[in-house]
Amino acid sequence: MKKQPNILLFFTDMQRFDTIHALGNPVIRTPNLDRLVREGTAFTAAYTPSPVCVPARCSMHYGCYPARTGVADNTAMPPDNGDSMPGALHALGYHTAAIGKCHFTPDKTAKRGFDFRLIQEECCSDPSTDDYCRWLSERGSDCDEPHGTRGEMYYIPQISLHPAAEHPSQWIGDRTIDFLRERRGNRQSWFLFSSFIHPHPPFAPPKPWHKLYRSPSMPLPEVPGDSESLLCWINRVQNRYKYRDQGIDRQLLRNIKAYYYATISFVDFQISRILADLEKNGELDETLIVFASDHGEYLGDYNCFGKRGMHDAAARIPLLVRGPGFPAGERCATPASLVDLFPTFLAAAGGDPARYSLDGEDLHTLATGALEHRIVFSQFGNEPESLHMAVSREFKYIHSAPDRREWLFDRINDPGETRNRVGLVACSEARARLRLALLNFLERHKVESAYLKRDGVLDWREHPRFDDAYLADPDAGLLFQDHELFPPEFPEGYTP
Repeated sequence: MKKQPNILLFFTDMQRFDTIHALGNPVIRTPNLDRLVREGTAFTAAYTPSPVCVPARCSMHYGCYPARTGVADNTAMPPDNGDSMPGALHALGYHTAAIGKCHFTPDKTAKRGFDFRLIQEECCSDPSTDDYCRWLSERGSDCDEPHGTRGEMYYIPQISLHPAAEHPSQWIGDRTIDFLRERRGNRQSWFLFSSFIHPHPPFAPPKPWHKLYRSPSMPLPEVPGDSESLLCWINRVQNRYKYRDQGIDRQLLRNIKAYYYATISFVDFQISRILADLEKNGELDETLIVFASDHGEYLGDYNCFGKRGMHDAAARIPLLVRGPGFPAGERCATPASLVDLFPTFLAAAGGDPARYSLDGEDLHTLATGALEHRIVFSQFGNEPESLHMAVSREFKYIHSAPDRREWLFDRINDPGETRNRVGLVACSEARARLRLALLNFLERHKVESAYLKRDGVLDWREHPRFDDAYLADPDAGLLFQDHELFPPEFPEGYTP
């Protein structure tokens, strides 16, 4: 075995924590993720540092919470400072590569520490900047909206425009196997970020995978009786601009879940092919394998859609680790975060995490139970439109600046997050402890727009309340999410 293990990070986009059969979902079929559960350690209380794509990935890439990266929404990332996760592994002698979605901004083709990238990004139909689109074009295949039709169709399940052999998830699987074969025999250790865009909407599995699950057998979303009281401003905004706030179609919701699960199972199939290639060539046990996602998806829970919120549906993620030092079949309930991947990989490679001033912890340490009382944090948006969260083993605390409200969920006795316990006397100590931990965290990182200090006492800074009056107009706030790069080609005389 090499002194430094190879490191393979499987990553999906918008995959909920509860979409792995072996971890309690009786409906979904994920035999290869189940294998990672059996042969590795499952971190069952893992959370995203931000429940939206760019900040979650930025925090993972640089090992720091949004309070330090300055990225808490899908905005531009700061210039690369050379201290990225792949950059650190390169400095330790690794060949570092990324295949698939990185979602780097503002330059989506940037390397940010990777030696090599094959690009497949959403909202792209341009063969000149996207390797997957170029591959489709060279085959004579349609490369317009290859991940599914977005815009008004964002939450309308659809069969992929491409057969399985050309599907974006299959392309990631194929290119990953190509990479493994090209590196075979080279004694240099490698780090590979194998990143799938699915199950991100629109939910577009290829044939015949669209029939793997049938709508009538799918469970309905979880909607507590007083779910309206559990929502914050961003839930209402998202429901509007995702075209999902003018009535609930329960049959459509079951169809959405069926296609969402199908895209996950198709990714699981790609993982089976990759694991088989590693195993066949005797490399499986020399590779540290991690599976994770950037954030979740409401899928109709609380009558909500999208991400950005702090309920488990959106903020809690799957996190599986197979490799040296991670016991098989173990489940760790200590809170974990994507910021933990950087120090974990550094430690595995023989590096010093202290060199990079990281916010995370080596997941080995969590697996031993040494940090049982740990608290992890998450943030969406900046003040005045900010949402902050602190999570311990027992409780989750949330503060929304535009709502001027707090929520406290009892993770042990109410794992479905159906009741707000923030005003319950019996939970006052838990509320005070997590609230103070979060405010101390923000003060430590000088996020002065979020808090104020009077006579040595920290409190939330007050911001204007969110004005949702515009939602009374059913068309106000509707937008398009297709990001069309090229004008559609209409017959002459029909150009819009």
